[in-house]
Amino acid sequence: MLGISYGGSSAVITSVGAGLRSFEVDGVPYVETFGPDEKPPMGAGTVLVPWPNRTAGATWSLYGAEQHLDVTEPARGNAIHGLVRRRSWDVVEHIGSLLVLETTIEPQPGWPIALHTTISYALDEHGLTVTHGVNNVGDGPTPFGVGTHPYPRAGHAETDDCELTLAATTVLDLDAERMVPAGPARPAEGELDFRAGRPLRNVHLDTPFGGCVPDTDGLVHHFLRGPASGVEVWADPDFRWVQVYTPDGYPGRGRAVAIEPMTCPPDALNSGTDLIHLAPGESWGGRWGIRPI
Repeated sequence: MLGISYGGSSAVITSVGAGLRSFEVDGVPYVETFGPDEKPPMGAGTVLVPWPNRTAGATWSLYGAEQHLDVTEPARGNAIHGLVRRRSWDVVEHIGSLLVLETTIEPQPGWPIALHTTISYALDEHGLTVTHGVNNVGDGPTPFGVGTHPYPRAGHAETDDCELTLAATTVLDLDAERMVPAGPARPAEGELDFRAGRPLRNVHLDTPFGGCVPDTDGLVHHFLRGPASGVEVWADPDFRWVQVYTPDGYPGRGRAVAIEPMTCPPDALNSGTDLIHLAPGESWGGRWGIRPI
């Protein structure tokens, strides 16, 4: 485990998976946590590269050549959450309020193009900023996506006492058995329209939302507000999607909510929707963050 701090704020990041284990300000938690010797429960804090969420049937096609990924969600036959969450990442820099980690995805069955990826965690007076970098170090062009899996919490508030606000304008219906898209995105309406904020009590989601609209500052903003405190999850405009998951049984917490910024939706390697494309030698970077409100 690797810690950073700034003033009264602190964060802990895992060396395996480079995931966010905790983020606190003045002793108040703003993400769900887990023990130092525990695996991240329910994907908590996970970094999702080179695709977020699921690839249906663990297969996709790269320029006409069928690719077969490892089936990492056997019950549904999918490949889930990319290739880096069980890797040991190397420390590039670790000074006070900043931690930078890196790893390289080597060519392998199902993923033929090498990618070098970095992640930095930085604390300042505004909260926690997470910056992703991806560089195509392979010999051919490739698509990819980036996501992350934080469980923000509004301080000490119970999840059911909170209100969720999303910048999303569309929703993607999923096949209930395979949890992959059942059709194209549609407008987020009625009970799935969270633009004006909706209470989370009795709301159960494992749902990808899209069409995330940046505010006047050029950033996408999602909010979780409790009776006395709240938390914001913001992201660069490339994070056009957000998966929201509301499990009942997060260890030691019960009801929790994941608000997961993603650059593309589930099964994007097959649909092509909002994939980022890099030629050999090209790089991409994107940021998101968590801020108490």
